[in-house]
Amino acid sequence: MVLDKLDNAQRYYSLHPLFEQAFRYLRETDLKTAATGVHEIVGKQLFAIISDGPGVTEQAYKLEVHRKYIDIQYIISGTDRMGWKDMAQCAAPNDPYQDERDAAFFPDRATSWFEVPAGSFTIFYPDDAHAAMVTGEQVVRKVVLKIAVTPQV
Repeated sequence: MVLDKLDNAQRYYSLHPLFEQAFRYLRETDLKTAATGVHEIVGKQLFAIISDGPGVTEQAYKLEVHRKYIDIQYIISGTDRMGWKDMAQCAAPNDPYQDERDAAFFPDRATSWFEVPAGSFTIFYPDDAHAAMVTGEQVVRKVVLKIAVTPQV
């Protein structure tokens, strides 16, 4: 798991062949006015999901993991409260992995919490159980970049 500011994104380019292109999208796209929804960047290898709205309460969040995609979650406006737990320390999922949604959900509670302000991003790998948008009624505009773990580049 990584938490940093977009100004430092170049530090992470070498971690994945599509990270430089992903961060370029964040820098060069007018994310404040871009339509919400899915935006293909490199087909199913790299795409963006832009959302704008309130989050969930601390009682309602679920920890999730993915197998096929790494998440880069960038905050456009507002502050996203996120939780994290090492997947190896999680109990069995109470909502098992489904390939079509690339997610499993766990009954566990996060062991670490952090605030992610506008201009900052997180990177969640497949072994990072995470919860995002634990903001209650606070509105957050964000983009989640989905990057194929094994790209066909």
